[in-house]
Amino acid sequence: MLERFYPNETADSAYEIDYEAYYAAGYRGLIYDVDNTLVPHGAPADGRAKALFARLHAIGFSALILSNNKEPRVKSFAESVKYADYIFKAGKPSVRGYREAMRRMGTAEKTTLFIGDQLFTDVWGAKRAGIRTVLVKPIHPKEEIQIILKRQLEKIVLYFYWRKRAKEVSHGQESERGDG
Repeated sequence: MLERFYPNETADSAYEIDYEAYYAAGYRGLIYDVDNTLVPHGAPADGRAKALFARLHAIGFSALILSNNKEPRVKSFAESVKYADYIFKAGKPSVRGYREAMRRMGTAEKTTLFIGDQLFTDVWGAKRAGIRTVLVKPIHPKEEIQIILKRQLEKIVLYFYWRKRAKEVSHGQESERGDG
């Protein structure tokens, strides 16, 4: 039952993912959450975020910011990084926003990757839409109260996720990429 919330992969940061390998594997669209995935909650796009989106554009990716936040927040971030479209008030974990993101980027489930920091909105919604997911560690511990409460539940799910992963690794059942 908890498996529906498990990410396909994990990474310490959205900035440490091997995007070139994903491109070589056929991925063409990247969907990102913004707050605590790319920058601390509410922070503007910084130099690191701008450099990442320029790099992704140079590789050949289409990118889109998918956020439950309001338009001024999401639009200003997307405009600052230049190479990303955006959808605000996405209603994650509803699949509607993920499907609209793929439509806008001209990608399909098998060529789209989602990167986010929350299991119950980001990962679950992307998985429900058939998109491969990468769960990253939150950038900053300061979060809104409703997210803090969700993080407590996430800890339980992640405990079982990591236990399952350890069992798979000990039995040689790693995925084709070797990371979940």
